[in-house]
Formats: sequence, C-alpha cells, structure tokens
Amino acid sequence: MTIFSVQSTIFSRASVVLLSSNGFKRFSFASSFSSSAVYSPPLPKMKKRRYPIVSAVDIGGVTISRNDVVRDDDPTNNVPDSIFSKLGMQLHRRDKHPIGILKNAIYNYFDSNYSKKFEKFEDLSPIVTTKQNFDDVLVPADHVSRSLNDTYYVDSQTVLRCHTSAHQAELLRKGHTRFLVTGDVYRRDSIDSTHYPVFHQMEGFCVFSPEDWNESGKDSTLYAAEDLKKCLEGLARHLFGSVEMRWVDTYFPFTNPSFELEIYFKEDWLEVLGCGVTEQVILKQSGLENNVAWAFGLGLERLAMVLFDIPDIRFFWTSDERFTSQFGKGELGVKFKPYSKYPPCYKDISFWISDSFTENNFCEVVRGIAGDLVEELKLIDQFTNKKGMTSHCYRIVFRSMERSLTDEEVNDLQSKVRDEVQKKLNVELR
Repeated sequence: MTIFSVQSTIFSRASVVLLSSNGFKRFSFASSFSSSAVYSPPLPKMKKRRYPIVSAVDIGGVTISRNDVVRDDDPTNNVPDSIFSKLGMQLHRRDKHPIGILKNAIYNYFDSNYSKKFEKFEDLSPIVTTKQNFDDVLVPADHVSRSLNDTYYVDSQTVLRCHTSAHQAELLRKGHTRFLVTGDVYRRDSIDSTHYPVFHQMEGFCVFSPEDWNESGKDSTLYAAEDLKKCLEGLARHLFGSVEMRWVDTYFPFTNPSFELEIYFKEDWLEVLGCGVTEQVILKQSGLENNVAWAFGLGLERLAMVLFDIPDIRFFWTSDERFTSQFGKGELGVKFKPYSKYPPCYKDISFWISDSFTENNFCEVVRGIAGDLVEELKLIDQFTNKKGMTSHCYRIVFRSMERSLTDEEVNDLQSKVRDEVQKKLNVELR
C-alpha cells in the first residue's frame, strides 16, 4: 500500500491515454481534460547519453511507442528514455528471476488456502490516468506524490503508475471482488542500494457480502480486519517460516483502520507490508456500498532482497549470467552468492542551490548520465552563507556490478554531471 500527493490548476488538451479494460491495454484518445491539480515546475528535458533509445515496447501484446511516453512536445512530461526502456521488461513474469519466484510463491499460498478464489492480473498497462492513480484511491489533493518531483508524468492527466492500487477501482467496477494485481511501478526517488525508480508491487483485494459477517455475529469492519490479519499472517509464515510477528497501527488514505505487518527476522523487525479495511467511499463509488473489503500491498524487491540475500537493488535489472544463473523456478530463498566486489569511485560535487532545486531532480540528472553505474548519491555537507545562499555538497559513488570502472570513464561521467547540473537545475557550481 502506498501514499501519494497534489496541488491545483486546470489543464485542457488532447492526450493519448492507455485505457484499462480487462487488460488495461486499449489505446483511446481523450481530449479537453480538466483537473484540480497544480504542478511544480517540470525538470527540463535532458539529452539521454548512456541509454540506447528504444523505439517501442510490448505489453500484453500491445505495442507502445516511445513517442507515446517520452513526449518532447509536452512541458509536463518528465519520463526519460532510461525509464521508458524498463516498461516492457516485466521482471515479475520471469519464473527464474527472484521477483518472479517470489510472486509465484505468493500465488501458491493463495491458491492453496483459498481454492483459487483470487483472480490474478499481472499484465495491466503501467500507463494510467491521474484519476486512477490518485483520485480513485483517495489520495489527498495536496499530497506531495502528485508533484512532478515525485511522479513520472506522460502529460498532465497521464502518469506511470506509482502503485498497483491504481487498478483497484477499475477492477471493482468490472465485477472482480477477489484479486491480486502484480506489476512494475514508477517513482522518482533517491539513489542508494535499496531505492530504484522502477520496482514491483503486489496488491491484494477481497470483498465480503453482508451474509459473511452476519453469520459471524461480528461488526463488518472487525470481521474484515480479523480475516485480513489471519490471511497475511499465514502468508508471512509461508514466505519466512515460523517467525514472531506484530501489527502496527498506521495511516493510508484508502483504508481505515490501517496496519503494517512486521516480522522478527535475522534479529531485527522487518516491515513486510501495509494493509487495512477499505474506505467505504471506494466501495460505494464502485457500486458496492453494502459490502466491506480489505486490501494489502507489498513491495516485491524489498522482500526479495531479504529472502535471497541480495545486497543491491540494481542486481534485479542485470542480465549478467553470474547473477541470473543462480536462481531457478520455484527456488524461493536461494541465497545469492556475490561473484565479485568491484571497487567504488567517489566523486564530490558542490553548488549553490536555487529555490527550485530538489534532490529528486538532481538524482534524475545523475541517473540520466550514469545509469546503473551510480551506486549512491548522498548529501554530505550543507551551509548557508551571510548572503543567504545555500550550498550543498553531494558525494556520488560510482561502481559497476559487473566490472571495474576506469578513471577515464568515471572522470568523463563526473564532467558530464557537472555540465548538466549547472545547465538543467539552475544551480551555480562551486
């Protein structure tokens, strides 16, 4: 489960949208969009240096061209080629990949315990409307996740989904009441070993009718909450074995009450997932006002890194056989054996920031130049001088997972980062 953001203005223009039917896969044109969302200034378009430009990707048998997603003619578009190239990869559909292995293990749990009552959707288009991504799951109009700083926008009304919950309302309106949705999700984020702008989520949803809780003699919300906890405690045991668990009360805009499940694993408490009893307004908007439901969401990378001992999230995207050959279909929890540890190269960059500077925009610039060769980006120093100017100093760690980098190529990357940062982010280098 995830939480997101907005502000307010009106856009009205024609735009390509991938509408969601059974597979959310059919192209349609919508025009004269209007919404109440104000956008922060977009990150200026950058020339992509290290990524071959992919002309099209295939999702569920539908071809999506680069021009449909990377829109140079739209000032709200902030999708770079490096992100577009990930759209058709669908790691969750690879049975011998840690993400696919984990997904199938969760499927096995639900099939074994619920007699295949949960429908599975894993090929839904990641291109959704802002209504699907935010409004349908009650994301507040002033939430930060709606900004261009946090979300990849195709245009003012179309985004790359930030969470699999974006398909929840559509599936409910089509009559699906018990389902699992798995897919790649996209967020502009920081750079370190556990964060990546593309990752994978699974959403679970279950609707109950009055007959279900009336027979139990319990209040509908209590009935759903107890059923949810029983289901997810079983899932945690299925994945991690006999572990100590605890429930933590939390907040999500689309569930009430809301919980996080934590397990005691390797001498520490690990957050496994977020969940809760679905807000009644979501069910009412889908024609299910007399029902109650629960929902959960989990990040597959987060759990896979723990279960398979994978130290860096970038490994999931490598095609290096030294990584991919270590995993087999159905082999949950095989421990990753590091094949080498190549030396890091540290480069610092300092500059005076402007009022429009954000760290996510800086990360996007660095990713656009260095791609997966950048391991971490960290603020190591900041101060404000007597004139009121603020300086930031960042340390960039360059390290390949597959080979040793040369001084020449790292210096070249750093030079390009300095040029692009000054040019694109309105900062003054020190």
